[in-house]
Amino acid sequence: MPRPLPRPLPLPRPLLPRRRALAAAGAACVVLLTAVPATAAPATAVPGRAAGPGSLVLVGGGLRADNDEVYGEIIRRAGGSGARIGVLTAASVPASRDPHAGDPDRCSNSECNGAYYADLFKRHGAEHAEWIPIDLDHIANADDDEVVARIDSMTGFFFGGGDQYRYVTTLLNGGDHTDSRALAAIRRKLARGAVVAGSSAGAQITAGRDMVTGGESYRGLRDGSTPGYFDDATRLGHLPDGGFGFLRSGLIDTHTGAYGREGRAVRLAADTGHHRVYALEENTALIVDRPGTDREAMTVAGPNGVAVLDLRAARTATSARGWSIDGVRYSYLTDGDRYDAHSWRPEPGPGKRPYTPSGTTPVAANGDVFHSAANPDGVPYSFRSTARALAATRAQRTAAATTFETAPRFLVVLGKRPPFRAWSTDGSAPQSLLNLSVAIRPQ
Repeated sequence: MPRPLPRPLPLPRPLLPRRRALAAAGAACVVLLTAVPATAAPATAVPGRAAGPGSLVLVGGGLRADNDEVYGEIIRRAGGSGARIGVLTAASVPASRDPHAGDPDRCSNSECNGAYYADLFKRHGAEHAEWIPIDLDHIANADDDEVVARIDSMTGFFFGGGDQYRYVTTLLNGGDHTDSRALAAIRRKLARGAVVAGSSAGAQITAGRDMVTGGESYRGLRDGSTPGYFDDATRLGHLPDGGFGFLRSGLIDTHTGAYGREGRAVRLAADTGHHRVYALEENTALIVDRPGTDREAMTVAGPNGVAVLDLRAARTATSARGWSIDGVRYSYLTDGDRYDAHSWRPEPGPGKRPYTPSGTTPVAANGDVFHSAANPDGVPYSFRSTARALAATRAQRTAAATTFETAPRFLVVLGKRPPFRAWSTDGSAPQSLLNLSVAIRPQ
């Protein structure tokens, strides 16, 4: 029997001004439950596209207003100049809980965030974009005839960031966790060719079982993961029932490099029996064709990248010192790179060529590989920086880095064992890394 929904827990930090909040959306930890489609009449196909599975555009958070590539891709997949985008921001606080609701420069609630994104989509070339008025102040709208009719008129959807739990309480019905009519309509539209996009929390909700609900890398590696949601940002939690299940081929994590989440992603996947994680970085999209099928195919778009963690050959052990893992493969994919989930094959994008290392400088020591919040001098994208430095030098085949925290301190060893390859657009520096080996163990 389905478990009853727990009551929403408060956000762990104060409300932020709107633009800052949008950039950091989704940092809060939340719960999602698997949705079961409701029966409804078939939706019409997206104009300009053949009827059939649509696509996902998943952003790791921090989507900038000037990211023409990602906004343009969403609009193109929604029908180009005829695109009609429905914006859902129910993960934001409602206006009734926003002390700055009346200030357009400081507001950070679902309605003003929805208007913000709708305006951006129109500025980027969509024919029409509008906020779908569903939030904690308007829960009944998720089953309203007029709202469902608006959704049926759209060719694409964008889910904003914030607290994913609010998507549960607004788009799912009761203890059975069945789709509201609004979510059922979006699910039908996706099946018939629409694009569903999301940033941060809006990307996380597309996940299936064992969706991460919070935590950070060091505590995750030390203590392991636990089913459930906890009002503790350091505790690695996951929801066995997962998210909405739009993406099926792996776990999802967001803000990965910026918040140093590679360690927690590896531990959660190992604990829950998953062999793959898509670790999405900020302002960058993972574009998924044929989502929900066994032929999911991905392309990366944006200035950062997406890490794919492959645990098929991973081995774990637990000793008196702590937990360890080896045999993980790390591929860091950048703009234009592709990934085929069925064959597990990463491929460099057009215009990239094999990178031949020429450097002789040893890889610099890294004493905070997962960018600990406890380190005032820590820097984001620390794991990626060490991986690229190793790829750039011919002086060594492996590089070691450690966690900032001790008791125990974890050692991370990266290795350029076959079939590792690095790729570059101009040969000056490695950009994409395919199949770097990763081992983590306590010291």
